[in-house]
Parts: sequence; C-alpha cells; structure tokens
Amino acid sequence: MGRGKLRIYLGAAPGVGKTYAMLSEAHRRVERGTDCVVGFVEHHGRARTEVMLHGLEQIQRREIEYRGTVFTEMDVDAVLERRPAVALVDELAHTNVPGSRNAKRWQDVEELLAAGIDVISTVNIQHFESLGDVVESITGVRQRETVPDEVVRRADQLELVDMSPQALRRRMAHGNIYTSDKVDAALSNYFRPGNLTALRELALLWVADRVDEYLQQYRGEHNIRTTWQARERIVVGLTGGPEGRTLIRRAARLAEKGAGGEVLAVYIARSDGLTSASPKELAVQRTLVEDLGGTFHHVIGDDVPSALLEFARGVNATQIVLGASRRPVWQYAFGPGVSATVARDSGPDLDVHIVTHDAAGKGRGLPVARGARLGRSRIIAGWITGVAGPVLLSLLLTSLDDVGLANDVLLFLFLTVVSALLGGLLPALASAAVGSLLLNYYFTPPTHTLTISDPKNIVAIVIFFAVAVAVASVVDLAARRTHQAARLRAESEILSFLAGSVLRGETTLDALLERVRETFSMESVALLERQSDVDPWTCAGSAGKSSVVRPEDADVDMPVGDHMALALSGRVLPAEDRRVLAAFAAQAAVVLERQRLVGQAEEARRLAEGNRIRTALLAAVSHDLRTPLAAIKAAVSSLRSDDVAWSEEDEAALLESIEDGADRLDHLVGNLLDMSRLRTGTVTPLIRVTDLDEVVPMALVGVPVQSVELDIPETLPMVAVDRGLLERAVANIVENAVKYSPGAMPVTVAASALGDRVEVRVADRGPGVPDDAKERIFEPFQRYGDAPRGAGVGLGLAVARGFVESMGGTLTAEDTPGGGMTMVLTLRAAPGFAPVGPELPARLTS
Repeated sequence: MGRGKLRIYLGAAPGVGKTYAMLSEAHRRVERGTDCVVGFVEHHGRARTEVMLHGLEQIQRREIEYRGTVFTEMDVDAVLERRPAVALVDELAHTNVPGSRNAKRWQDVEELLAAGIDVISTVNIQHFESLGDVVESITGVRQRETVPDEVVRRADQLELVDMSPQALRRRMAHGNIYTSDKVDAALSNYFRPGNLTALRELALLWVADRVDEYLQQYRGEHNIRTTWQARERIVVGLTGGPEGRTLIRRAARLAEKGAGGEVLAVYIARSDGLTSASPKELAVQRTLVEDLGGTFHHVIGDDVPSALLEFARGVNATQIVLGASRRPVWQYAFGPGVSATVARDSGPDLDVHIVTHDAAGKGRGLPVARGARLGRSRIIAGWITGVAGPVLLSLLLTSLDDVGLANDVLLFLFLTVVSALLGGLLPALASAAVGSLLLNYYFTPPTHTLTISDPKNIVAIVIFFAVAVAVASVVDLAARRTHQAARLRAESEILSFLAGSVLRGETTLDALLERVRETFSMESVALLERQSDVDPWTCAGSAGKSSVVRPEDADVDMPVGDHMALALSGRVLPAEDRRVLAAFAAQAAVVLERQRLVGQAEEARRLAEGNRIRTALLAAVSHDLRTPLAAIKAAVSSLRSDDVAWSEEDEAALLESIEDGADRLDHLVGNLLDMSRLRTGTVTPLIRVTDLDEVVPMALVGVPVQSVELDIPETLPMVAVDRGLLERAVANIVENAVKYSPGAMPVTVAASALGDRVEVRVADRGPGVPDDAKERIFEPFQRYGDAPRGAGVGLGLAVARGFVESMGGTLTAEDTPGGGMTMVLTLRAAPGFAPVGPELPARLTS
C-alpha cells in the first residue's frame, strides 16, 4: 500500500475561495467516478459554499465535550474505516479540541496519507509557521494556529487561489464572507487594502519559490544546461578588488526591478597557490552581499571566464555583472581579458553587464598572491617568442633590402628581451642561441654558411649573445623579485589580518579552518590530534565537504607539535606555500587551546558556584533545618516524659507543634531537593494544556485563607504548563509574599491575559525591595532585609524562577503601587486558546 497524495489550495486570506475550489475539484472527480468523501469542511455560513457540499458524501463528525461545550471535529477513525480514494479536509492549520486523536489537523491528514488515502486540503499563507513574525508585523495579529512549512512543501500539488484585494473587499462588503455585524470591523482592521496586498505578495513569493524548486529538480533530472529565464537571477563576478562593492550594489538594484530577483556573488580562485584577492576585502564584500539579501560563493577554477560561465549556467542565472577591466590599455595586447571573454562566450541566454568604476584602467598593481613561478600561458608565449620569433624575423629581413648588421642585431636583441619578459630565463637563452645562429647564417658574410670571414662580425655576434644573456638574466630576476615581493605582501596581509582577528577573539576554530580552505583553494581542511603516538587520531575541527581522519591520507599535512596536525585535501601545495600554512596551523592550535581554556574556566566557575551553594547549604542545615528538628524533639520528649501529667489541651498543642515542625522541615527539604534538580538540569516539564483556575487554588492550601485574595477570571485562555511545577512555583511565591506582608493586609493573586501570554501577579504590601536588589532575591540562599532566622533557607524564589523558566515562562519582581512588591509570573497561552479580541475575523481560517 503506497502513500496517498496531498493537494493543497493556498490562499492569501480568508474568503478568496479555497474551500469553493476544493469542493469544485471534488465534484469533478465524483463525475469521473472517483470515490470522494468530505472528511471535514466548514462552510462558515457562506451560502455558495454550503450549496457545493450537496451531492458529496460527508463522514459523520465526532462530538467532543470540552469545558461544558460540545465541539465537532473530523472523525479520523471513521474516515480510515471508510477508506475512500480521496478525502476533503478543510483548514489544514486548525488546532483540534483537547481530547481529539491528534493535537493538529495536519497530523490527522498525515494519518490519512499514510493509510494510502489521497487528501485535498486548504490553508492560508498567514498560518505558515515560518511567517508568523512577518504576518504579525503586517497585520498586528499573531496567528495561534500554524502548520509547519515542511508539511506544505511535501504536498504533491500546490495550487494558489488568488484574488485582488479590491475584489476580496467587495466580496466582504456584500456579506459573502462574514455576517453583516462583522463586516465593518473586518474591513477596517484585518482586511485593509495594505494588509491584503502584503499577504498576497507573501503567498505569490512562497509559491514562486516552490515552483523554482520544481524547476531546478526538472533541469537536473533532464541534464538541461541552457538558461531558462523564468526569474531574474544575477551573478556578480568578484576579483577581490575595490570595485567589488560597486558591482554588488549595482546587481542589487537590478534585482529590485523585478519581483523575486536574486543576487549571487561568486569569487573564482585559481588553484596555483594563494588566492589572488585580499581576504579582508573579500570578507567585507561577503558581508555586504549577505546584508543585501544575496549569497556569496567561492569557486575554484584556473580558467576564470569558463568557471564563471559554468557557475552562472549551473544556477540558471539570467544576468552577469562584471566590472570594467583594471588593466591599462597596453596589456590588452596579451588577451581580451575576463570581461570581454565572458561577454563573447555568454551566448544569447545570458546578459552581461560591464559596470564602470573608479579603478577601471588604472592597473591591477602587483599580483597580490601570485607565486614566484610564472604562469603556464606566459611561459608558452615566451618560448614561442624566443624560438619562432627569430625565424619569422629572419624571413622578414631577408625579403627586405640590407638594413645593416647592427640593426639586425638590435632587432634580434629586442626579441630576446620580449621572450625574457614573457617566459623568463630559459626562453630568453633559447632566443639568444637561435638568434646568434640565424645572424651568422643569413646576415654575416659569407651568407648561408656558418663560417664568418670578418673577425669584426665574430665580435658582434659574441657581444650580441653576451648582452642577450645578461639582459635576459636581469629581466627574469626582476620579474621573479617582483612576484616574490607581491607574494610576501600577500602573505603579510593574510597573517596580519589573521593575527588581529585571533587576538581580538573574533575567530572560532571552524571559521579559521574555513579561511585556510579558501586561502589555499582546498576541498577540505581538518585539525587532527591524538593523546600519544599510539592513540588514534581524532578530529578537533574541520571545514569543507569531507575531511580525512589521518594525516597520512591528506594531500598536505602540517605538524603542530608532537600530537597535532593540520590536514588539507584537494591538491599538493608548493614548498613556498607551507610557510604561510605553518602560521595558520600554529594559530589553529592556539584557537583550539583558547576554546578549551574558556570551557575549563566556565567549568571552574560552575564548580565555584556549586561550592558556594554547598557552603550555604551547610550553613542552612546547621541552623534552619535544625530549628524545626529541635522543636519536634522537644515536643516528643515532653510527651514521653513521665514526670508531667499533660492535659488533653497540652498534648494537642505539643502534637500541633510536632506537625508544624514536620511541615516546615518537609518544605525546606523539598526546596533543597528542587534546587538540586534545577542545578543538575534534571527538571523535565511535562507540558499540558491547563486552566489556571484549577492550579492556583491548589497552590494556596498551605497559607491561611484570610491572608490571600484570589482573582482568576474564568475567561482566561488555557496555558501550556506542567501542573506540578506551576503549583510548586505559585506556592513558593505566595508563601514568600505572605511572610513579608503585614498581617492586616492580604496578598492579592490576580491573573490576566496579554496577547499570547498570561500573567499571574502576586502583590504584597510589605517593605518592598530596592531596584538593585530585585535580581539578587532570586539567587539561592538569599534572604533580603530583616527576615528572621528560621524563616526559610532562601530557596523559595530561586526554585520558583527555575520551575517557571523550565516551562518557557518568566518570573520578575516589580514595585507594588502604594508600597510593597509584586511578583509577575508570565506564562505562554496554549496554541488555539488565545483570548478573542475585537478582531474576530482575523482568527478565522476558512
């Protein structure tokens, strides 16, 4: 038996016609012979919706009595027994009445789907769990009934039922959604044009994202590489230069012109050493693009234009934003550049924007992170110039009139210098050798032989060769020194930024390892350690896809001390890169040690706190616990004494003293045990939906009736709490208030609802507490002011706050108007039981 299929009709607000569309689909299926039943559909008194129910089989609803009122919910068992092909279940986000099979209706739907029954349902965009805060900021109403987004995402079909705000308001005004007595309030509150427009945009964007997921899945399954311009997705090519921020802002403005636009910033790192961009500038640009709502990506590729186009097509981008080249004009002789190449190869499916900026045409400066080795393309160009260049020059000169041996030598020397600039020393030496042979063969009498008749020509050729070799050596050395200086500058910048961030405590171990991975263009980085030479390696931290578990398995490993190593996978690093890698490895060890020291310091703080509590506990045991024990022992000894004949009244008084002492002792021991549970983290609340008027009176059993005034309205919403913990917390708070309140002034215990919270306020008329001491009274073993010894060990409020916070509530102290102190206990209202405010239509979920 397979799983059933889920179809959901999504709307932006109540009344757009979701239920009507669902019922229309049901009639179409019934006409085709499909076994379709109504599991639960609520027409809310709308005549046209009610008419659509005619002709459809409806499963009898289950009646549930709750708080004196009978409610009806979907009978899941009856639907499962009936086993139709399709079941209609309205209001997917609905909260079932307590006593139902499941707490939420979407859980009922999950049972039907698991049984192989197809389900058609409805939901409004404001009930999505992830959009609760957004909807509240738009409408001012917090939705109590929500459905997890993943439940809707798993739907096999999702159909948007759309309607313009103006049409929906007209439908509302005609009385087609709510009764006439609610129309004016709805139109002026929840159904304002701005609210409806914003909710409609949320629904459209959510469905658009869902469609985009389907599109990506389809393209991947069918291996489609061309771009489908279904929505604007803009890729920004970054070089780590100063123009990056301008490009990101420009792309963000382009994305804003169309709904659903997306910005993806990508940096292409070469795989031949350290990355060529400033890590600090890249970090700034990453932060900027994320602040503007985009994403940052790091891609490795030697051919930057190809890697950029491959990335853009992979994410189905529609536009690419690049900066105008920073190269000066003369450098275009070596190639068109990245921007021109991307524009040429982008094809008709990708638009390329070349954005001008302040650094355009001003040169790239030193290759910040290039190695001392020349690139492969330059070496090839140098060999072509050094070997093929003299041959072509010889053919050209032989076809011309004789220009003189001196000019021939200078021309060949120029080619040697160019080959040295491009490819370094070896191509220049080859150029000098080939040039010397060609000068001898073609331009030194007798020509077309390797003999030289004039000794002056021999001197000229030898000097040419010597000058060519010297110039080539000097040019090659200067080029290498330039690249080495640039590399050292890159290394110093990286190490300076790294050291500063570590010293400021801004870098965690994972962030540091991620920076190592990006800097050296690696696939993964791991910091491994072990206790001794025979123990297995363990991973202290990692970054990347899949890290190795042993240094021997890595492409590069950098030892850090005797029992720690930094392991990198992806490629083999040249020797000159290991110096920077060693600095990173040492910093990683420092960061790891610092994190452990912080943990040890926190553990030491907890131990010191526990020691302080133990000391206070010993002091409490030495006095406060002994006081009731002494009273009990004295009373028992008196009763056992044979020297005195006690009257019945005296015996009753002594027994009462024993009972009071035992109660006090039980209370003190209970608080001590509760505090121990809180400190060890073993308090696990059992959250249930509860009425305050059932719990608070039970908490007042231990105090005199005349000392407390109780005001708990019956209309309060139910709260999600642990009954036992709440009762103990309220009892401790009230006992503390009674202790400090004057005898003639009763303590007031009142409750009220505030939004999605319920407040219980316990007010006394005692001496009160200064503002600077209001937090200290909640610490263990703290008693404020002139509290008499034997009045407790100072744990009541500490235990009460611990219990309340474990249930997701808060307990604070504030001044009572007119003198005294008020304890404010704030609890969460149970989902689906929030108080009904004046905006009644906002709670309906048609």
